[in-house]
Amino acid sequence: MTTPKNWQDRRVMDTWQIFKIMAEFVEGFEKLSKIGPCVSIFGSARVKPEHPYYQLTVRIAEALAEHGYGVITGGGPGIMEAGNKGAKQKGGNSVGLNIELPFEQEFNPYIDRQHLIEFDYFFVRKVMFVKYAQAFVVMPGGLGTLDELFEALTLIQTLKIKRFPIIMVGKEFWNPLMNWLKTTVLENKFISPEDLDLITMAEEPAEVVDILEQFYSKFYHRPNF
Repeated sequence: MTTPKNWQDRRVMDTWQIFKIMAEFVEGFEKLSKIGPCVSIFGSARVKPEHPYYQLTVRIAEALAEHGYGVITGGGPGIMEAGNKGAKQKGGNSVGLNIELPFEQEFNPYIDRQHLIEFDYFFVRKVMFVKYAQAFVVMPGGLGTLDELFEALTLIQTLKIKRFPIIMVGKEFWNPLMNWLKTTVLENKFISPEDLDLITMAEEPAEVVDILEQFYSKFYHRPNF
């Protein structure tokens, strides 16, 4: 059986693709390693500025900036925009890890231009979120938000990265998920009780800051791997 010519062409393309992937890693590492302690904020791109979650995210990002943290977001609209806006308004580093998607997203206007990084590959972008975040603040969101949340939990659970605070904001939104984890996943022994200890719930900016201060009174700021 002969190999189709288009399969051979694909192999050549795959080989050269490695260099593009490497270039994204190099740019991300070089830029983010110079910024200092940051918090990654996740949440829905569909939230409008008048929504309470958008406004809450702005206040959280402002509080983080006032306490010396930069804010990393996915660079797009909604919760991401709110996070960058809050950081920008208080003079904190405002970082956007943008990715081109078919239905979204243009980067939002509140990102520091020197801290805007464009990605083609989701998996490279996700490494940047995790490596340089001193915490995840997870606002209400959809599949992308859940993806980032559970990947971080899995990496910490499996000891692939050091533990850092994972703060879920909005108890009304997140309580059904937490109840399912406790009553279905835990009861079936698919996770351990201590796995749920990796998650902290919060409602207000002051709670988010308090969680960070308590955690980093015992640990120091550093990349997670």
